[in-house]
Amino acid sequence: MSLSGAGATFPYPYYNIVFRDYMRLNGGLKVSYGAIGSGGGIRSLRDRSVDFGASDAFLNSKEIASMNAEVVHIATCMGGVVMAYTLEGVDSLRLTGPLVADIYLGNIKKWNDPKLQAINPDVPLPDLDITPVYRSDGSGTTYNFSEYLSMVSPDWDSVMGKGKALKWEAGIAAKGNPGVAGIVQQTEGAIGYIGSEYALTLKLPVAKLRNKAGIYVDATLETISAAANVTLPDDMRATIIDSDDPDAYPISLFTWILVYKDQQYGNRTKKEAEALVDMLGYIISDGGQKVAAQINYAPLSAQAIEKTKKLIGEIHYGGELIN
Repeated sequence: MSLSGAGATFPYPYYNIVFRDYMRLNGGLKVSYGAIGSGGGIRSLRDRSVDFGASDAFLNSKEIASMNAEVVHIATCMGGVVMAYTLEGVDSLRLTGPLVADIYLGNIKKWNDPKLQAINPDVPLPDLDITPVYRSDGSGTTYNFSEYLSMVSPDWDSVMGKGKALKWEAGIAAKGNPGVAGIVQQTEGAIGYIGSEYALTLKLPVAKLRNKAGIYVDATLETISAAANVTLPDDMRATIIDSDDPDAYPISLFTWILVYKDQQYGNRTKKEAEALVDMLGYIISDGGQKVAAQINYAPLSAQAIEKTKKLIGEIHYGGELIN
């Protein structure tokens, strides 16, 4: 038996390991996952070409209506969107949301711009062009990044807005989190938004971002977890961006696996549905969440696990509950 999924590149390193571990515990079952971006994952699930989709942005009302059946959002872990950069001699950098917006709008073009120097008085910022790097594919990372900028920058909100794919004002495009990370790593003067795990793994310099409380914070498991100190909705379609918590990293997010609530569709068998539900249960188990923490993703909070467990328990096969 096999299960297939597609979607977000942000959680791919985590899924790669947690699916491998699950397959080892369940000999004979194969789980495959294509990291094609959140937009592609949603389309693949809509087309019924995969057993599950994956997205870093929850489905909006229009997307929910387009799925033609009820979809359940299964939160799997948490992470952050970080501003990675390459600047020789600069190993510490502060940024604010409005300044990041101005960089991607093309309003700030040089690293030694007075606005950047004002919040980095002791940093030798060079007279060098800034090369912003953005995602070319439909992306939940882009959605979360642009949602944050829409919250903190009226200019961004009116010119760009939020979405999984945008018409960019400045910069160069790259595919997936790995693509953006690769270009930033190879380009002096580049800056790009990527999943926190990629930056940590590649040891890329990352800017401290000013949060809602006015504190400049790094993206760590602790600051990302702090962003989830809010009351979560029962359907787990939650945004934790620009959290009020003073310890929170401002661009923190959940990532989700998306499945149909009624698993009896197409040629699906009840055994396939049972395997999928069992796998989802493993991901949010202590063992599955321990893997997340080991590779720089923040595990789900107790509240998130409780609500997600309830959602998994509501998945059924033609009206008959699976779990």
